[in-house]
Amino acid sequence: MISAVDLRGGMTFIQGDKLMRVIEASHHKPGKGNTVMRMKLRDVRTGAITDTTLRPDEKFEQAYIENKTVQYLYEMSGTAVFMDMESYEQYEIPTTAIADEMKFLLENMEVKIQFFGTEVIGVELPTSVVLTVAETQPSIKGATVTGSGKPATLETGLVVNVPDFIEAGEKLEIATANGGSYMRRAK
Repeated sequence: MISAVDLRGGMTFIQGDKLMRVIEASHHKPGKGNTVMRMKLRDVRTGAITDTTLRPDEKFEQAYIENKTVQYLYEMSGTAVFMDMESYEQYEIPTTAIADEMKFLLENMEVKIQFFGTEVIGVELPTSVVLTVAETQPSIKGATVTGSGKPATLETGLVVNVPDFIEAGEKLEIATANGGSYMRRAK
C-alpha cells in the first residue's frame, strides 16, 4: 500500500477497479482546512484524464508494472504492432490507447512496452528521438537561435516549434516529454 502523499508523476496505482497513472501531483495547503494532494490522473485502460484531490493519508495499492524492450514494426487498421526482440512474440496495441506516443514512433525503433500482469497497458518512449523535418517555412538569412521560431512538421506528423534557421530535410533531436520539443540538430 502507498499513501497519496507518496505518489509522484509516472507512478501507477489501483483505485477501485481502475488502473490510474499519476500525470501531476502537488501538495496543497489551503489557508483554512487540511492539507490535500492535487492530482492529475490518467485511467490507463480508457485514457480518460481526471483532476482530483486526495487526502494525504489515503492508501492505494501500488500497481507493479513490468517493462519489456520491443521493436515497433508497423501500424495497420488502427493497431500498432510491436515485436519482442528475444522471443519474436508480437504484441498489438490500439493506436487510440497510445495516440501521444505514436507521434514519436518510427518503424524498427526500439521502445519499452508496459505490462500489468499479462495486460499490455502502454508504451514507454526514450527521453529523446531523432526525427526528420518533413516541412517548414524557408529559413531566414541571418536568423539566430534566440528568435521566436517557426512551426515544423516532422516525418511522423508531429508539429514542433524550431529555430528560424532549420530547413526541411534536417534531422532533429526531439524531447519526448510534454508532447515533444526541439532540443538540437542531430549529430
